[in-house]
Amino acid sequence: VALELSYKHNFEFCLADSIGNSGLASAKFEKLMECATESINKLADKSHSDTQSLFGLVRTCEDLETLETIAEQYCEFFDHVIVLGTGGSSLGGQALTALAPTPRPKEAAARPTLHFMANIDPDSFERLFQKIEAERTGFLVISKSGSTAETMAQFIYCMDVFRKHLGQDKFANHFTSVTEPGHRPLREMSETHGITVIDHHPAIGGRYSALSATGMLPAMIAGLDGEALRSGAASLVDLITNSGSARDVAPAVGAVLAVGLAQYNGIKASVLMPYLDRLEIFGKWYRQLWGESLGKDGKGTTPIDALGTVDQHSQLQLYLDGPKDKFITLIISEMIQKGGLLPKDLINLPELAYLAGRGVGDLMAAEQQATIETLVAHNCPTRVLEIGHLDEYTLGALMMHFMLETIIAADL
Repeated sequence: VALELSYKHNFEFCLADSIGNSGLASAKFEKLMECATESINKLADKSHSDTQSLFGLVRTCEDLETLETIAEQYCEFFDHVIVLGTGGSSLGGQALTALAPTPRPKEAAARPTLHFMANIDPDSFERLFQKIEAERTGFLVISKSGSTAETMAQFIYCMDVFRKHLGQDKFANHFTSVTEPGHRPLREMSETHGITVIDHHPAIGGRYSALSATGMLPAMIAGLDGEALRSGAASLVDLITNSGSARDVAPAVGAVLAVGLAQYNGIKASVLMPYLDRLEIFGKWYRQLWGESLGKDGKGTTPIDALGTVDQHSQLQLYLDGPKDKFITLIISEMIQKGGLLPKDLINLPELAYLAGRGVGDLMAAEQQATIETLVAHNCPTRVLEIGHLDEYTLGALMMHFMLETIIAADL
């Protein structure tokens, strides 16, 4: 079923009519779709009345001007930017900045290198500090609560190191903090030392904050178009507000499948397997979003992030011949004739003749299709999100798709 979005959402291979008893029965699917329609109508009402919510955020770009000013300063003065934060304060930014193009050698100096320090492993900090110059390094410190133990420990440690290198009167210019308004340890410590503080959107939870300052500031430092990211996300909100039926809303259909397969078909895990390296971290972002949001009161399915084609050689065997307890989502893209060609004169072995004259993208395209067909042949509930071109608009749409899917699944 293809919807008018920046991607196609094909879910027929999750239904019993296509894959037998492993799929969700039509009657149960239709019953849950009625409930999902009620959910999207509630969300539509909220999007109109609550302009401070996630839905209001992605429909405005007013805050991006301030973020762009900070991003420009960081690009001018720093060669390295270290992002301190964990969970939603880190994964959203990582997922977005993975889209940034690799600069050509002559352009490399125009954008700083981003380092996301989500853990508190002392060895990682020592290794990082060995390859940077304090004078050309900036920090983003991100914590919604302003009291996350790991982030505060990172912040205090890095402040001390840079205070010693740069002096008490200069180090604060190398830091910017993002936290909620009010009495927050991160805010109070930052203000004490003269460090700029940006407000974390108080109505948006950490794991839903990728399109707020939390993710947008790193993304804009990396050179991404913040307005396009928000516009892509807003296209999904518009879909909900302009549709009276869940059947027309891809995230609602996805939520119905996830909940229905868990309730009626014994599904215990939700696999997200993109076939683009730039979406590898997106899978980890989804893993936190789904797991933390829905794993409550003895309910929820375990999110698993995988990467095609890599995990065809590590996970696919389990999906095919192990327990049929997984709902599998593949994200694929048009790959035919992309990448370099494999010249015939370098292929003189009959075993490799099938590669001669083909492109690397041709092999990727063939493997995408073969994986879909193999999963379906083994009666694995499988849906496919197919994107044409992965850009900021599409990534914003994909992020909002899975945020909405999670919200609707929780309501169901």
